[in-house]
Amino acid sequence: MGNLYEQRNKIIVAFLVSAFIGIFNETALNMAFVELGKDFEKGTSTIQWLTTGYLLTLGILVPVSAYLMQRFTTRQLFTVSLVFSILGTIVSAVSPTFSVLLAGRIIQAIGTAIILPVMMTVILLVYPIHKRGAAMGKIGLVIIFAPAIGPTVAGIVMDRLTWHWIFWFSLPFLVIALFIGLKFIQNVSEIKPIKFDIISFVLSTIGFGGIVYGFSISGELGSFFTKEVMLSIGIGAAGLIIFSIRQINLTQPMLNLRVFQYPMYVVGLLILLVGMMTILSTMVLLPIYLQNVLLLAPVFAGLVLLPGGIVNAFMSVVAGNLFDKFGPKKMVPGGLVVVIVSLAMLRTIDAGTSPYLIVALHIAMFVGISLVMMPAQTNGLNELPKELYQDGTAVMNTLQQVSGAIGTAIAVTIMSITASSSVDPTEGMISGVQNSITFGLIIAIIALVIALFIKNVREEI
Repeated sequence: MGNLYEQRNKIIVAFLVSAFIGIFNETALNMAFVELGKDFEKGTSTIQWLTTGYLLTLGILVPVSAYLMQRFTTRQLFTVSLVFSILGTIVSAVSPTFSVLLAGRIIQAIGTAIILPVMMTVILLVYPIHKRGAAMGKIGLVIIFAPAIGPTVAGIVMDRLTWHWIFWFSLPFLVIALFIGLKFIQNVSEIKPIKFDIISFVLSTIGFGGIVYGFSISGELGSFFTKEVMLSIGIGAAGLIIFSIRQINLTQPMLNLRVFQYPMYVVGLLILLVGMMTILSTMVLLPIYLQNVLLLAPVFAGLVLLPGGIVNAFMSVVAGNLFDKFGPKKMVPGGLVVVIVSLAMLRTIDAGTSPYLIVALHIAMFVGISLVMMPAQTNGLNELPKELYQDGTAVMNTLQQVSGAIGTAIAVTIMSITASSSVDPTEGMISGVQNSITFGLIIAIIALVIALFIKNVREEI
């Protein structure tokens, strides 16, 4: 283990690079939605499946990661995840149709679904508790900065090239990460000959898939309350209930739900889910607003979102160090107040809003999110005993991606429903974006109430 501690920075670099590109791909195409809609002759509610489908795949496959991390070595999982990411990136880059592009995105997501929980488990195992804040700050940089920078890079690429080059841009980084990982990554977890429970996997797929699919088709159907939407969400909820009952009764569950017995883990998880919904829904809404309402070219729309991403990268590392010194009790509620104020001001944007104001509010929102997500996540995981690390990270990553998919789908649906009910397309788009941001504001306020109950786990150990 001593040698493992010495190598941990080199080990984590390969994970950070590959995870960064994986999460970057969650939002990079958002800036290309307008162009993709024209190329494939599809509406926004259909094109958004390129993001929702990616997140849905993560939500379906991440629960399996707890099993995979006990059944296969860290090196094996890392290598397989990079192979899927590289293959999916190539398929997406050469895709001639929407269906092929969606298939490429799903293959990409398989790779990301493996790498994220493995990375978090490795950090929990190789870093002592008093140094985890700084280490998780690096993960925070990846989880928050990557989706924030995605639309900016995509906008710059599309100014000179086509959307296909967004994927070609990602490819060399994945190849480099693969070679770094093959050189430095060691196995850090104990391998056990456990059986794969196919029934649990099917129930998990039906549960998470049904709920996300239901919310996603609501945009195309124009309502949250159609028979198809309610049926899909109902089947999904039933699947999750049966899945949960089965996990409790299995001697070797696919996902150990005992993690929910730890209150600060649950509090951290709920706050994390709100943060992910806010980030991903905003990253879908703002590029559409900047291009369709303010009529900015993709490159300029991307540059509007760049300062927030840069500030966020810096703040993620700062927040990690602050957490190690001060804990989450003041950081998390304070950060949520900043997020709430930023969203309250963002919901007033219209056709006359200055892009500079968008830049300022975007920066403020991500400063707040940096102070919220990593501290809440790290504090929650710190409460778990070592034997539940793999399940704790799997649950967090699963629900994080599912919440992001649901948040994106709800935001697009609210925007689409509002826009379609307006005579003036521009006014409808403005009202739709405002209403969607209002949804984010409401859930952020709920998160603030939850954050008032947070306690510093380290003080109790």
